[in-house]
Amino acid sequence: MTTTFQKRQKEMKRMEKARAKAERRAQKKLEPNSTDEEELQVLTGPRPLDDDPLAAPLPNISGEN
Repeated sequence: MTTTFQKRQKEMKRMEKARAKAERRAQKKLEPNSTDEEELQVLTGPRPLDDDPLAAPLPNISGEN
């Protein structure tokens, strides 16, 4: 019966993958965070254009002064 052998091979592959994943996690835990400052900047959106007509504040049309 080859099904027993196939099951055993599948289980061995699963165990190897789990061990490799645990190894990667341990390695990642040991490494210090190497993030660049540029990656941590908050982006609020595109910069306004100098000649953008929509950049001016909107007039108050509600009647309140």
